[in-house]
Amino acid sequence: MKRVVVLDYGSGNLRSAERALVRAGAEVSVTSDRDEAQRCDGLVVPGVGAFAACMEGIAAVGGDEVVRARLSGQRPVLGICVGMQVLFTEGVENGVRTQGMGVLRGIVARLEAPVVPHMGWNTVEPPAGSVLFAGVEQERFYFVHSYAAEAAPMGAEATWCTHGHPFIAAVEAGALTATQFHPEKSGDAGAALLANWVATL
Repeated sequence: MKRVVVLDYGSGNLRSAERALVRAGAEVSVTSDRDEAQRCDGLVVPGVGAFAACMEGIAAVGGDEVVRARLSGQRPVLGICVGMQVLFTEGVENGVRTQGMGVLRGIVARLEAPVVPHMGWNTVEPPAGSVLFAGVEQERFYFVHSYAAEAAPMGAEATWCTHGHPFIAAVEAGALTATQFHPEKSGDAGAALLANWVATL
C-alpha cells in the first residue's frame, strides 16, 4: 500500500482529503513533519483561502523546500485548490503580489467572470491520453475559487475549464500533479481521479 502524506500547515480540508485518499487505496497520514513528507510515496499539498496566507503557512513548516526537493528527485506531489495555485511563480490578490514556489511558471490572478467566486460543479477538458483523468474525462468536478492561472505552464499538460474565461483546472507535469477543483468533494469522479493518482505512486 502506498504511503501518502497530507501536508498540515494550518490550511486546507485535511480530514476530507485524508478520507478520500484512504478510499482511493492509500495509507495516509496528516502531518507537518518534513521527514515524513520527504519519505512518503506521495505528498499532497491542500489549500483553502488566500494565496499569501497559504504560502506563509507552507514556508513556516518548510513545505516549499520539501516540494522542491521531491520534484527534483521526481517524487510525486499533488496540489489541491490553493495548494495548486502556490505552485506557480506568483499570486496577485487585491493588488498584493506574493511569491509562490515557482515550480510552475505563471501568475495566479482573479477570475474575469460575471460571478466570482466560481462555486459549484463544472466539466473540464483534459488533454488526450491524460493519466489523471483516465475514465473520468466527461465528468463534473467541484470548484470553489476566485483566482486561477489562465496560461498553461511550459512543459506541462493542462486541463481546462471555463468560467467567464478559460482557466487551468489541472496540471500534469512529470512528478507534479495539481487540480484547481477539489477532488475530495467531487463524488465518484473525484474518487476515481484520486485513485488514478495513487496508482501512479
